[in-house]
Amino acid sequence: MTHPSGKRMSREEAGRLGGEATARLHGKNHYRKIGRIGGAATAETHDSDFYQEIGRKGGEATADSRDREFFREIGRKGGQSRPSSRSGE
Repeated sequence: MTHPSGKRMSREEAGRLGGEATARLHGKNHYRKIGRIGGAATAETHDSDFYQEIGRKGGEATADSRDREFFREIGRKGGQSRPSSRSGE
């Protein structure tokens, strides 16, 4: 694999350049479409326990790598972005 400059490039750089070229050629909707297809295929082969497990693992990883201020900030942002559904209470 050679870079447009003629130098040899790493797999990482080749992948990045290929991804950028694909993005220019197809646009964001291409990625949305293949994401939906992949999500539908995953949903056909996994049950709710699978999604609960990956959610738990992701939550644990985030908790391990972030501090309390991070969670305060995302809580504030979440509260600002969602209209209250409890207006009648």
